[in-house]
Amino acid sequence: MEASKRLKQRYMKRFRFLFLSVVLVIASSCNRDEVITTQLPEIVLEGDGVYSVMVGEEVRLAPDYRNAEGAKFEWVVGEEVVCTERAYVFIGEEVGEYYVTLTVTTDAGSDSEEMRIDVTAHDTPAIDILMEDITVAVGFKQTIMATVRQTDHECEITWSVNDEEVATDVTSYEFEATEVGTYRIVATASNPHGEASDSVTIKAVNTEDLNLVYEFETTEYHIVAGRTLLIRPSHVNKSEGVTYTWRLDGEEQGAETNRAHYLFNSEEVGTHTLEVKATTYINEPIEVSHTFTIEVIEEGKYRRERTASSASVFSTVVEYMPAPGQFIGDMKTAGFTGEELTAEDARLYAEERLHQNKWVSLGAFGGYIVVAFDHSIENISGADIAITGNSFDGSSEPGVVWVMQDENGNGIADDTWYELKGSETGLDTTYQDYEVTYYRPTSSGMPVGWTDNKGASGTVDYLASFHNQPSYYPTWITADSYTLRGTRLEARNYDRSGNGSMWVQPAYDWGYADNASERDCADAVNSLDIDNAIDILGKPVELEYVDFVKVQSAVQSKSGWLGELSTEVCNFVEIM
Repeated sequence: MEASKRLKQRYMKRFRFLFLSVVLVIASSCNRDEVITTQLPEIVLEGDGVYSVMVGEEVRLAPDYRNAEGAKFEWVVGEEVVCTERAYVFIGEEVGEYYVTLTVTTDAGSDSEEMRIDVTAHDTPAIDILMEDITVAVGFKQTIMATVRQTDHECEITWSVNDEEVATDVTSYEFEATEVGTYRIVATASNPHGEASDSVTIKAVNTEDLNLVYEFETTEYHIVAGRTLLIRPSHVNKSEGVTYTWRLDGEEQGAETNRAHYLFNSEEVGTHTLEVKATTYINEPIEVSHTFTIEVIEEGKYRRERTASSASVFSTVVEYMPAPGQFIGDMKTAGFTGEELTAEDARLYAEERLHQNKWVSLGAFGGYIVVAFDHSIENISGADIAITGNSFDGSSEPGVVWVMQDENGNGIADDTWYELKGSETGLDTTYQDYEVTYYRPTSSGMPVGWTDNKGASGTVDYLASFHNQPSYYPTWITADSYTLRGTRLEARNYDRSGNGSMWVQPAYDWGYADNASERDCADAVNSLDIDNAIDILGKPVELEYVDFVKVQSAVQSKSGWLGELSTEVCNFVEIM
């Protein structure tokens, strides 16, 4: 608003100058016996009158002048006259935005111009190591990745282990402990304006001394009779030298179950007890045990029937967990307020946006949103769920769609998710159990680094020209890293121009949200069929109804200046 006011003032000043000049011309033509030669002074700025300088440095303001013989000059910063010379040297003592007003006065009149000086911090680098402190066995190789904030000056990177330099000019370092001990790995980025470092500590122990970590998120499960339930750990730190013993209702399940996870299936309604014991040897046997309760129910036990007041549009956002992305935290286009500091704040943000038919971004791969209706959605013949995105020809950012029944009747989406298969299901290029861990940047303006369970790593780039919020990492996530798991589709985006100016994101054939498919999309609305539900083994699942719908970003890729591929959703509607 202030900027618009200043532009208007500048325009009116130009108009007044033109008007006075015309008056002088008219006066001269009306009285040929008196020649008027006096002209008003004019300040001629270079460019738009906006300058940038780093803190502690100076910029010389020296515009051109017309009709300024014998003129007086007055430079004002704030309300203080700081200079009376033709040129003024401004020193940027503190970071901020400063306005300098110049007035030039002669006997004929005066002219004024306003200039803006942006004082910025030094273009110092920032670096972020993409891992947390860990304990490993001697001889274990660990690749350590780092991301660096882009600066106008090229950064030099050095790696050191316990203060000894081991590598330079690389963003990754392969560490291997040759003996027991604690190792502090430091990555340092430097440029002419300064340097920054990040570190990680790795503790190396003998294999037999490595503690066993074997953890689960829950010990209570519910499943409909005849369906397959996957029980797997959320965290395991050893893949070798560990044996697993599973017992179902006290009966040992046999050698074929010697694995960290268990597939449960029962055709009979009832309650079962499942036990697992993980054993490794650290001088002596070390065991970790867990006991689970599994309730097998009939389908429809907690079904919520449609009533006369039921709405076809979703009622509630149950959970909103985006991956980092350019729209996460963006207050200009994405509608964030900057006050989303808790998971509940984020959920309410997404719910309000969707109820207004405004898009909600899910960020890079793995980001998701879960919605519920005020009744169970019946599986009818043909498509059952319509999901609105913002796709169009050449711009598809597909999201995998999942559905869930409230099998335990608690109103929480904590039962079994079933993927709705699409055109990419079963392809070698599709990963059904893909994991990505995102790491909080160490400072603002940095890309968000990630690693996956396939040994790859990368970044969600920071696009300062378009989205300059401090970070693309969700503000309400307090942990320094978080992991998202789901189905990953092969990236198909490409640069049609060859010079990075025109990126194309083709549609996938069918079965995804925010996907401009010729088969199941019309006017950015994708129609999905519950009959396409599959279980963890890829086998069809017959669902009479569903209670929760989830959309999850399915591609880990980026399109140059367009940024990361991120699924957007605008609404969820039951098809009747």
